Amino acid sequence: MTTATLKWFLFIANLPGRNQTLRMRVWRSLKASGAGTLRDGVYVLPVSDTAREVFERQKQEIQGGGGTAYILELAGGLGSTQGNALRALFDRTPEYEAIAATLHALREEFAKLDESEARRRLAAARREAAALGAVDFFPGESRAQLDSAMTDAESALTAQFSPEEPHSAKGKILRRDRKDYRGRVWATRRCMWIDRVCSAWLIRRFIDPKARFIWLKLPKDCPKRAIGFDFDGAPFTHIDSKVTFEVLVASFGLENDTALSRLGALVHYLDVGGIPVPEAAGFAAIVSGARTLQPDDDALLKHVSPILDSLYHSYANSENEGSAK
Repeated sequence: MTTATLKWFLFIANLPGRNQTLRMRVWRSLKASGAGTLRDGVYVLPVSDTAREVFERQKQEIQGGGGTAYILELAGGLGSTQGNALRALFDRTPEYEAIAATLHALREEFAKLDESEARRRLAAARREAAALGAVDFFPGESRAQLDSAMTDAESALTAQFSPEEPHSAKGKILRRDRKDYRGRVWATRRCMWIDRVCSAWLIRRFIDPKARFIWLKLPKDCPKRAIGFDFDGAPFTHIDSKVTFEVLVASFGLENDTALSRLGALVHYLDVGGIPVPEAAGFAAIVSGARTLQPDDDALLKHVSPILDSLYHSYANSENEGSAK
């Protein structure tokens, strides 16, 4: 749809002057929705079901507080000059540039920060970028540039704190029989982060309940008798777009477990980026804190496993509740 034929919702609000709390609450809600401001009390959004819900919700709140509000739809046929003026209200370039500048400064500081703080600050920038993207109704070059800057920052963090992070291999994921992987020794790189600790949990929880783990200083230290995972050359590692956790799920025929699939999406996002997952930041903070508190990887796995059990059951229960409706 071109600017000249776009349709817009116009929201006109008149709030009681004495109710400053309501005024501030409405203003914050409209700002969070990404609405453009034409003047005090007059806002605009491109026509969509979400925009209508936003304005209807604020209308009801304003009327409940003794004010008046109207929602008007500007039909197509706007002149290009007027359309361009309205669209200009939604130019997110300055916000994208500010986040990109934050990422650039953060990359410069990686060498001075500990891993926990570096990951926390990168996660905060990632959340800010995701929130901005959610209200970017006309994405353009500045959004693509920020995506590139985010990828560069994530690569720089990996190079700084996980230099042995596996590269994605090309190939077909082979189907494995769990009976052949019982009571085995499994090996991965020490100082586990998201993909490794979740993969270790997955192995012991669904593949090899009696699995024993060894934590490698370097991938080349992996004993021949051990089954390696999450490093280059390991039997189970990144393949194409899948991270190790997802490869293990596919290898052992666990794809129909929707709770594991949701966990896979969480691990994927935190390991290599992609589609944001709402609980990702909280889970990453928990694992980051656990790595600081636990003396070694055995203790880390023991500490994080009940958390993953709880998250898995939460996903499973939400799926069951959804199917029952």
